[in-house]
Amino acid sequence: MDNEYEVLTKIIKQRRSIFPVSYTKQEVPVAVIEQILESANYAPTHKLTEPWRFIVFRKEGKLKLGAELARLYKAGTPANQFLQKKYDSIMEKAEQASCVITLNVQLHTDKVPEWEELAALACAVQNMALTAGALQVGAYWSSPGMIADLKEYLNLGEQEKCFGLFYMGYHEEMPREAKRTPMADKIKWVTS
Repeated sequence: MDNEYEVLTKIIKQRRSIFPVSYTKQEVPVAVIEQILESANYAPTHKLTEPWRFIVFRKEGKLKLGAELARLYKAGTPANQFLQKKYDSIMEKAEQASCVITLNVQLHTDKVPEWEELAALACAVQNMALTAGALQVGAYWSSPGMIADLKEYLNLGEQEKCFGLFYMGYHEEMPREAKRTPMADKIKWVTS
């Protein structure tokens, strides 16, 4: 079997969401973050719009982002539904992560529909997740409702939208088996 295929398959099958609670205090170096982001740049993109845009929050910046997300949660939640535990966990996640990357899209509505730009972002994030896994960096894509209200905080342009947060950090979790149903149950073959 081809060695490149084996390596790629192993990386794909071992990729898991690793959550901030599992991150160590070891900081992910800027050079490693750049490697992970560079892999995003090779995602498929219709009409070569390359719509992915990222803002990397580290150190004090990630704490301020966490505080803003917590503020948005509190402001947007009716008092009878507000959970202090959730509010606190929003800030804790930012503190536990080595960095938080906002996953933004620059829309090109004159060229392609929004869903294609979002699909391109998703492919870019998959590249990031696979690269992070290969570099032993834990990561996961979070999409809390508050991201819809981050436009001003992130200083996004008129044609830009935030679709999530990508938390990253070193971790000591043991590899775990993927839980997937058989692929054969998800395929229909048409031969005539």
